[in-house]
Amino acid sequence: MRVIGVVTVGRSDYGIYRPILRAIQADPDLHLHLIIAGAHLTDDFGDTISEIERDGFKVGDRIDMLLASDKPAAIGKSIGLGMIGFTQCYDSHRPDVLLVLGDRFEMHAAALAAVPFKIPIAHVHGGEVTEGAIDDALRHAITKYSHLHFASNEEHARRIAQLGEQPASIVITGAPSLDNLRSMKLCDRSELEKRLDLSLDLPPLLVTYHPVTLQFERAEWQIDELCAALAGVRHPIVLTKPNADTNGRLIIRKLKEFAASRPRDVRLVDNLGTAAYFGLMRYAGAMVGNSSSGVIEAASFRLPVVNIGIRQRGRPTSRNVLDCGNRREEIAAAMDEALSLEFRETLEGLVNVYGDGHAAERIVERLKTLPLDDSTLIKHFYDMRPQPADTVLP
Repeated sequence: MRVIGVVTVGRSDYGIYRPILRAIQADPDLHLHLIIAGAHLTDDFGDTISEIERDGFKVGDRIDMLLASDKPAAIGKSIGLGMIGFTQCYDSHRPDVLLVLGDRFEMHAAALAAVPFKIPIAHVHGGEVTEGAIDDALRHAITKYSHLHFASNEEHARRIAQLGEQPASIVITGAPSLDNLRSMKLCDRSELEKRLDLSLDLPPLLVTYHPVTLQFERAEWQIDELCAALAGVRHPIVLTKPNADTNGRLIIRKLKEFAASRPRDVRLVDNLGTAAYFGLMRYAGAMVGNSSSGVIEAASFRLPVVNIGIRQRGRPTSRNVLDCGNRREEIAAAMDEALSLEFRETLEGLVNVYGDGHAAERIVERLKTLPLDDSTLIKHFYDMRPQPADTVLP
C-alpha cells in the first residue's frame, strides 16, 4: 500500500482536509499516516485533536512546536522546533508521498524538512495570493518544494506555472473544503442554539478575524476598530478565535473583553468545528472579518461577507464579498450593506469561483498514480516566456 503522509497543523486546514482524508482512508491501495502539529496540540485554540479522533482518524505522529507566545521571535523559534520535529518524524516514518496544504508557518516547516529525504510533496491551495500576510511568501516557497500541485481554480494554476512548475504537475481540483457541503451533515438551527446558548431568531453575525501578519504592529488598533463597529450591531454575534499568529493572543484578549460586555447576545468560541461553522454560515445574516472561509466557502451559502483590510487581498472573490478598510466607519457601512435585503437579493444564482465540491476524488486519484522516481523528484523549471540568450535585463 502507498503511504500518504498528511500534515495538519490546526483547524485552519483540518476542515479543508477532511474530505481528502476520508477518500484516502476509503481507498484500498492507500494508507493514511496523519501527522498532527501546531495549534492542534495546544488548549489555547480549542480541543481540535479530539475532533480529529472523533471523526475516526488515527493520529500517526505528533509534532509539538508552538511556543506559548505570539511575538515574532516566538514564531521564528517555532518554525525551528517544527523543522527538528518533522525531521525526526520522517526519519522514523518516511511516507511515500507527503500531502501539505496552504501557507501556514507550521506547514512550511513540514515541507522544508521533507526536502532532504527526497519525499515527493503534493501541495493543496498553491498559487494563491494573500498580500497582507507572511503566509503569501510561505505558500510560494512550499510550491517550489513541491512536486505535485492541486490548484483551487484556473487563475491559481496559471500562477503555479508562472513560478516555474511544469503544467503536467498541476491539477485544477477546486477547493476541497467545498466537498464538505456535499458530503457531511451540517448542524441545524436547534443544534446551534443549544451549543451556543444563543437565540438565532435574528440572523447572527459570524465574525472570524485573524492577525494581519505584515501589519502586526497595528493589530491592537485594528481589533479595537472592529469591536467598535460591532458595538453598533443589534444582531447576535458569534466570534471565533484567531489562528496562532503574531499578536493572536492580543486579539483573543480583546474579543474576550467585547464578549464580556454583551453576555446576552455575543459568544466567543474556541473552535466550532466544521459541521457547526458551516451550519452557522447557513443561518448567518453576514460574515465579518478577514478569513479565507469568507472568500472561499461563504459563496456556496450565498452569504454576504464583509472582508476587512488586506489579509486576503489578491484572492479572487465571488460577488458576495464586500471589501472595506479597517476603520470602524468603513466596517459599519459595509456591514449595513451586507445585512440589507437589497444586497441579499443580488446574490441569487451566485456561482462559487472555487469549484464544484468534487476535489477530494481528483486529488486522491493523482496521489495514487504519481510516479515515485526521478521523473517526479527531479524538477525542470518551466519558463513561460524563454528569453534569448543575449537578453540584458535592467
